[in-house]
Amino acid sequence: MLETLARNWWVVGIRGAAALIFGLLALIWPAITVLVLVALFGAYALVDGAFALGTAIFGRGATGGSRGWLVVEGIAGIIAGILTIMWPGITALVLLWLIAAWALVTGVLEIVAAVRLRRELRHEWLLALGGALSVLFGIVLIVWPAAGALAVVTLIGIYAIVFGVVLLALAFRLRRLGRGAVAGSQRPATA
Repeated sequence: MLETLARNWWVVGIRGAAALIFGLLALIWPAITVLVLVALFGAYALVDGAFALGTAIFGRGATGGSRGWLVVEGIAGIIAGILTIMWPGITALVLLWLIAAWALVTGVLEIVAAVRLRRELRHEWLLALGGALSVLFGIVLIVWPAAGALAVVTLIGIYAIVFGVVLLALAFRLRRLGRGAVAGSQRPATA
């Protein structure tokens, strides 16, 4: 799994950048309408899901563990994106439930992946942190769905920014690890 992620570090980076852009747009437009929020979330979920699924597919020849969590995460993102784009008139409450469900599924899968990744990479905490933030965010949306629309947009924006930063940090760490693995494999053998 580590080999797959290190080789495709840029995919994790794009997912992080997309989350960061989505979060910034939500904060820059605090009076954003529900329709625009739905469109932004739908686009983000589709991009995130496609890249997660792409990592699972293009990493299939790599050794080191299952990529099933990436397949499930990718499919969940694509479904969430398609649902929000197909029904742009979705109510704020239904949108919150959809985002909460997506955050919970994604978060649990990222925590599971982080536990598996720890077998290959010591002190790995970024993916677990991202997963924990997603689960916490999903729970907050379920517990307080009646919070004002502006507060929800702000909360979604902050979550997306923090999650994006965590994914970007993970991507750069994976990039360093990938370079180290390539450099290590190019060293001459010693007798």
